[in-house]
Amino acid sequence: MIQLEVQDLHLSFGGLAALSGVSLSVDPGEIFAIIGPNGAGKTCILNCICRFYYPDQGRILFEDKDITQLSPHKVAHLGIARTFQNIELFQGMTVLDNIKLGAHVHLRSGFLSGALYWGKASREEMRLRREVEERVIDLLEIQAIRKKIVGTLPYGLQKRVELARALAMRPKILLLDEPMAGMNLEETEDMARFILDINEEQGVTIVLIEHDMGVVMDISDRIFVLDFGTKIAEGSPEEIQHNEHVINAYLGGSDEAFSKLGI
Repeated sequence: MIQLEVQDLHLSFGGLAALSGVSLSVDPGEIFAIIGPNGAGKTCILNCICRFYYPDQGRILFEDKDITQLSPHKVAHLGIARTFQNIELFQGMTVLDNIKLGAHVHLRSGFLSGALYWGKASREEMRLRREVEERVIDLLEIQAIRKKIVGTLPYGLQKRVELARALAMRPKILLLDEPMAGMNLEETEDMARFILDINEEQGVTIVLIEHDMGVVMDISDRIFVLDFGTKIAEGSPEEIQHNEHVINAYLGGSDEAFSKLGI
């Protein structure tokens, strides 16, 4: 069974083609990495899946449902969550409040009970808080900072909070746009461990964009390689490591190619 499928995706901005006939498929429960040089079109694929961009041509299927024309909030409701390359958190709110916002799509209380914070709204809020603290905060080891203001936290912890907010959406598939960007070695290792835990313990499918080739090769099941908006390779980490097209796209075929790719 294919969980997510992109078929012949085209996207352009004015006269610039960002994606040209990109097709890919993601199986349930796998970690699927999308890599490529800067400007290759990686984030454009995620933006099309989440409906932030509307492709010029092509279809996007999620669990056999065509989501190409759905609005972003309906896509989120189906079980697709994401993080962003640049941190998109409410800097003046607490960690816990930021994370709880991720589950807003699942709230069912009406306007009146929500305004009065009474009855169903109050019960949903307490249930949501228990779920976030037991399932998300514990998993990502951020108990000690849950009441802190996000804007006061170091960059690495803010990236972890953003991952927690996406996880609070109860996703079936999680789209991660450079989750290790800007992190030091220890933070990168922690983030890789959390991604593996989310995938293995909660059964969440992961689509990962990442420039750290060491991480990509270590945790990915399959790798999809873009260059100038077109696919140049797809396969296992071992196959990608020795693919001449990938080495040329990244490094121009230099003698140090394999070592620079994290091998």
